[in-house]
Amino acid sequence: MPHATRASALHFVQDAALPPAPPRLRGAAETAELALQAGKAQAAVVGSEVLSFSPGVDAPWRQDLVHSSLLAQLVAKKRVPDATRIFDWYDAYFDTLAQIGWAVQDRSFAVYTERSQNFQAHEAILKVAGSLLGPTAATLSLVSTTLEALQSMEADSPWITLFDRESRSAQSARFQISVAEQAAGGELAVALMAFGLEARTTLTQVLVFKSLASQVTLRHCAARVGIDTLVLEGVRDALRERLVGHANRFVRQLPDF
Repeated sequence: MPHATRASALHFVQDAALPPAPPRLRGAAETAELALQAGKAQAAVVGSEVLSFSPGVDAPWRQDLVHSSLLAQLVAKKRVPDATRIFDWYDAYFDTLAQIGWAVQDRSFAVYTERSQNFQAHEAILKVAGSLLGPTAATLSLVSTTLEALQSMEADSPWITLFDRESRSAQSARFQISVAEQAAGGELAVALMAFGLEARTTLTQVLVFKSLASQVTLRHCAARVGIDTLVLEGVRDALRERLVGHANRFVRQLPDF
């Protein structure tokens, strides 16, 4: 795919086919301008993605990355409405990110192998994260803290309700765990982990799902993704405008850690 430019990204955002916006809730604002601040470790549930921010990420980029994730999911949902076509959905998801400045290179999924007889989704996610981030990385601790915060919530909390609604369907699920970092020079990158889960039993809450390992197939794609900040900044306003009417239904900021 050719490298995205500000012009090509703007054209894509403006013309992308999205599902109809859900009915607006009484008294709700149309956009989800979150209380995102630099200097804090924060996280949000964006549809089927848990997106965390290390303290060094500037506030405008946090909002841009939330919007990027939401746009990619909505485009994928429109192109691939069948929830069981997990990896066709991911093709659309990754393609959208690439169109708006994300340097998504390797899109291949590997099969996760559990050496014990028991499979636990939470532990599997952390093992994949450890392989990508390194066992002593501060970002790995942020992933763990975020997952623990979600696991401690009641099943009917708005964060869990949103994540489960968007990630699972009967015996399959697809979800993403991401961490954003910003270097001192301003470079922006995301450690992106995408998962596809298929089970022989009906899935309940995805993040706390447990099963016999022989009854589950988990595939994952994990990579550090660079962001072309000039391209992403160039579509900032267009992203906000396209997502009016969607953001409040699909985005929930987690309480600060």
